Amino acid sequence: MKLAIISFTSAGSLLNCKIKKLLANIHHCTCYYKGKTMQKEELTVVTQSLQEWCETMFSSVDGILFIGATGIAVRTIAPFVKDKTKDPLVLVIDEKANFVISLLSGHVGGGNELALTLSELLCATPVITTATDINEKFAVDVFAKKQNLHITDWKRAKEISASILEGKKIGLLSNLPIEGKIPDELVLVQEKKEDVIEEGICISLNENEKPFRSTLNLVPKTVIIGIGCKKDTSPKRLESFLLRTLEKQSICLSAIKCVASIDLKAKEDCILAFVNKYKIPFVTYSAKELLEVEGEFQESAFVKQITGVGNVCERAAIKSCKSGILLLDKQAHEGMTLAFAREKEMGGIRFE
Repeated sequence: MKLAIISFTSAGSLLNCKIKKLLANIHHCTCYYKGKTMQKEELTVVTQSLQEWCETMFSSVDGILFIGATGIAVRTIAPFVKDKTKDPLVLVIDEKANFVISLLSGHVGGGNELALTLSELLCATPVITTATDINEKFAVDVFAKKQNLHITDWKRAKEISASILEGKKIGLLSNLPIEGKIPDELVLVQEKKEDVIEEGICISLNENEKPFRSTLNLVPKTVIIGIGCKKDTSPKRLESFLLRTLEKQSICLSAIKCVASIDLKAKEDCILAFVNKYKIPFVTYSAKELLEVEGEFQESAFVKQITGVGNVCERAAIKSCKSGILLLDKQAHEGMTLAFAREKEMGGIRFE
């Protein structure tokens, strides 16, 4: 993670530099100070107001560590706290390193985990107040983050957590293999069970699968889309083709890990419009790299004449995997081609 550490006193600045060294092999840390310090050569001075600095950090780092009073941290971050799924983690450490307080984004942002790690390194006491942690209960948001699962409905995720804290059993249906010991709060089911268990979690590429009366869908980000298209293809046409194809395959947008194509399409407006709209990573490869991909593909002499490789979409999708297989062979429509791939060995859902 990219972390910003800020201190306000000489003692705090010494701790600031110490924390950077302790976390050097785990996270990228930048040290800042505002006020008195004895370590100016190792710290970046904050000349703007503390809130102006904080506003910049909120949109540019994964976490902020305040070394000082909790009140300073609370007043500083207050105007910028908006969404638990997007806010950076915030920790507060007193300058004697007695306590490490997880203040914001403890679960989704990883604040609780970092607080525990840092407390161990500093021989400090971690302060964590999230209900599922202090009650030692299964936390669906932490689980989803560790397993790279997209939470489709945060309101329902909160309802699941509330039910767990009330002692209710939550159903679990997964289209991926389950590994490890399932938490006591969950009941593994193999088919639709809404008549027996009202609330449950469904792990599937299809967010519309509702095996329980109240279902929280967790979507694994495992699908890679390979794209080929004619120059100046309409963005609306490409988006429509993509969405129709995903729907036919019962795959939701949340399952897309990335979009891939040839480097000739790196600035193609229709592809850029799609990935930017849905915030999906976009990678491209040279013709030489695509030709090196092993496998049998639907080749086109015309495409090879234009791009240097006879199949862009299938090869690009497979290239984006460590060891990939095609979920969907090349689909062609009005000068556009699509192919879906995923890792051959996806692994399962792991409970620790």
